[in-house]
Amino acid sequence: MSAPRSSPLLRPTEPLPTKPGGYLGLATYSSLGRFWTYLGAAARAGRDIGVVRGDDERVCRRRIAGYTLPGAGVFLDEARVLAELEDGLAPHPALLALLGGDGGPLRELLGARYLLRLNFVLAFTRQRDLIVRPEFKFVPRPGEAAELSGDLPLPARRIARDELRFLLDRACEL
Repeated sequence: MSAPRSSPLLRPTEPLPTKPGGYLGLATYSSLGRFWTYLGAAARAGRDIGVVRGDDERVCRRRIAGYTLPGAGVFLDEARVLAELEDGLAPHPALLALLGGDGGPLRELLGARYLLRLNFVLAFTRQRDLIVRPEFKFVPRPGEAAELSGDLPLPARRIARDELRFLLDRACEL
């Protein structure tokens, strides 16, 4: 009896030639095995794993999606929301409070009514770097109407490498 062959989706073998812009280093002198460990754990945790558009299946870069974090209003990038509000005001009390300098009501609203959808693009390079690009977005909880305008982007703040690794580990249930 032969061992089952692993999916090329979970075991790509061709490292990226260089680190693309927008990626954060998780580990240097890493291994392909560590990259595969993340992909396997994400699959066992029920996350969606997909090839990044334009990549071949052999390339060591995958999008891990399907993890949400409730009560994540603290991750809001208030400065970027303020910049968007200056272009067009959406009259919601939490947004008006933010314009007045108090981001608490907006963070509370996001924590109570929204989820932070955490998608990660995980990659492995020829220099043996394990890298990640976070793709985080606030979305209304399932079954609830969005209280804020869909035109208003709700970006997450920049996250430090240790926080990012913790969130990735949590998403993959490691």
